[in-house]
Amino acid sequence: MLGQTQVKVYFDIVERADDGESLQSELGKEKEIMQNKYIQLLPADVSFAEQVVDYYKRNKEFLKAFEPIRNEEFFTLEYQKEILRRERLEYEEKTSFHFYIMLTEDPSRIIGMIGLNNVVWGAFCSAFLGYKLDKDFLNRGCMSMAVEMLTEYAFGELHLHRIEANVMPRNKASLRVLEKNHFKNEGISKYYLNINGVWEDHIHMVKINYSMH
Repeated sequence: MLGQTQVKVYFDIVERADDGESLQSELGKEKEIMQNKYIQLLPADVSFAEQVVDYYKRNKEFLKAFEPIRNEEFFTLEYQKEILRRERLEYEEKTSFHFYIMLTEDPSRIIGMIGLNNVVWGAFCSAFLGYKLDKDFLNRGCMSMAVEMLTEYAFGELHLHRIEANVMPRNKASLRVLEKNHFKNEGISKYYLNINGVWEDHIHMVKINYSMH
């Protein structure tokens, strides 16, 4: 399935009924949507809040092993709306690019999330890659495709030079996703992130945009 991925990036512009002037998305900016026949990646939008809450509640126990400790407020609608507003602002400021994964045939439910975080431009021109997937959609190729699509966007549209993903050594599935997408192991950092109350080692997996050389 990975080799069949074709990325489509386009702008979603709505017409204003009264005067015909073009009206852009909720916060006044274009919506870039990536999709293939299996999945689509949509940029953060506050209208996703209910779906995001549902995603986190469905996967609450599953995600504990991979994320910081979450308090109960995290699972509320208002909290997730605020996160989505912040993510949209970061998207517009080009400091982070957060996308929500849905099935192309069923866009009513979020099955995962993926993003380029802490983007640094200038001489560094790099970002950190993060992602998570619904427990019921593991081992179907969905995240491998999502990483491929976002990497193409990062290198082809944003012209980033380096993407880094940090993964716990025991998370073999996530390492396989990155290896399929030709990320290379650049070593390990001890006690790198606090995951579920424990300081965990992480492997640095990196992909370079050699077309910029």
